[in-house]
Amino acid sequence: MTSHRPVHRVAIVGTGTIGASWATHYLVRGFDVTATDPAPAAEAALRSYVAGAWDAAAAIGLAPGASPDRLGFTPDPRQAVGDADFVQENAPERPELKVELFADLDEATPPDAIIASSSSGITMSAIQAGCRHPERTVIGHPFNPPHVIPLVEVVGGTGTAPETVRDAMSFYAAIGKRPIHLKKELPGHVANRIQAALYREVVYLIQEGVLDVADADDAVSWGPGLRWGVMGPSLLWHLGGGEGGIQHFMETLMPRMVASWDQLRSPQFTPELRDTIVDGVLKEADGHSVDELSARRDAMLAALLAVRVRHDPAGAAAASGPDAEKGP
Repeated sequence: MTSHRPVHRVAIVGTGTIGASWATHYLVRGFDVTATDPAPAAEAALRSYVAGAWDAAAAIGLAPGASPDRLGFTPDPRQAVGDADFVQENAPERPELKVELFADLDEATPPDAIIASSSSGITMSAIQAGCRHPERTVIGHPFNPPHVIPLVEVVGGTGTAPETVRDAMSFYAAIGKRPIHLKKELPGHVANRIQAALYREVVYLIQEGVLDVADADDAVSWGPGLRWGVMGPSLLWHLGGGEGGIQHFMETLMPRMVASWDQLRSPQFTPELRDTIVDGVLKEADGHSVDELSARRDAMLAALLAVRVRHDPAGAAAASGPDAEKGP
């Protein structure tokens, strides 16, 4: 049986948008974090990101003793992971790069530490191909931004030990995340595939002239998106079935929905359609920068999460920081 060490020190490998957001989350949850990235200005960019994201992340859950001062940085990945209890890798989505990187991390990381990848599409079976100890490697794919959105998709590869998946799930839950276990590997995992399926229909409706870009966004965010921020689609259909619940829905309403699937089409993504979406988004943004819109998004998400905790205690964070007794 694989035995993993309690987590006190986290290593962040790759400090782009996802890595910087992960670093913020781990720091807010009270861990010592050492980050690494080969880019010349990576450390300055990371510390700037953490400073800017700190208040939003802290509003969701701040552990005693948490501080941005507990962030260390080194350009040497082997040094960054040398004493890590948990590694969160966030390198670019290139299979050959991740295979080589994971082989190096596997050699440099303590043998009882877990190495998790934030990969959004590459399977762990592919990534762990060069590892001597693939049993402690796992996908831990977040939803952007990780310091705000709780979801983490956890799935092992063919060489991953079941205990690694179990311990990664427990660790993520203990630091306020909402991990889901994917029973099978597939490219793109789950959440991005669902997101892509929805956006395919949105783009088709724009192409067909049914909606402009702003109205298409409103159709999602002011309609089903509001409900999905509270309950998932299957549970919502249970409510939609009235007194008969999900059974009534499946018997009477689901056949009509299934019949409508044949009417769904994929858009032809032409340069003209691309330009239509770009122009529509810029008009909708109304001169606000990406940073300004991101701050608005994160503030609203933090408020929504607070409401969910009040009305759904089962969905609250399991803990406010690391637990030295339980481990990962």
